[in-house]
Amino acid sequence: MTLRVERVVTSGTFSLDGGTWEVDNNVWVVGDETECVVIDAAHDVTPILAAVGDRDVVAILLTHAHDDHIRVAPELAETTEAEVWLHPDDRVLWDAVHDQAPDGELADGQRFAVGGEELEVLHTPGHSPGAVCFHLPALRRVFTGDTLFQGGPGATGRSYSDFGTIIDSITDRLLVLPPETVVHTGHGDDTSIGAEAPHRQEWIDRGH
Repeated sequence: MTLRVERVVTSGTFSLDGGTWEVDNNVWVVGDETECVVIDAAHDVTPILAAVGDRDVVAILLTHAHDDHIRVAPELAETTEAEVWLHPDDRVLWDAVHDQAPDGELADGQRFAVGGEELEVLHTPGHSPGAVCFHLPALRRVFTGDTLFQGGPGATGRSYSDFGTIIDSITDRLLVLPPETVVHTGHGDDTSIGAEAPHRQEWIDRGH
């Protein structure tokens, strides 16, 4: 059985600090023919379930708790009978959206087995306090949520975010990965560690 990565794009809104914006989100389904994990649960459960098909969902893994990434997590969990996992440092954001708690707490270094391989949790605060990335060494992939995009770090201009922290997270946890590692982001197109690493100082200069 071959492990594969599928992208589902869903559309809706992101709201924080009194503003609301239209956004398209990437939802990632990682697995083989029999089981999978879902990374983020954005906007609309229907296309996510279509990508899952009849596979067993091992876990619903959340990169962070901004409302656009977690909106349908409880509904997806109820439908698939999978547990929702979130880093506890993002509970303040989760609790602003949902009354019920996530099922599990993510921790740095934690591993989730799927399709005979493992996803490793990397705690990468900055975009939010509990932001994480999921590293899949077997396929040389990393799922970065809103921590790292094609062209630089995720936004840090809103509540619970910090520019210096996200730069440290990217530097210490992501840019140390092999340069050929494909970066699957929370919005927009893929990039790679090798494509982004040379621009670190530009991000810092731009950020200040």
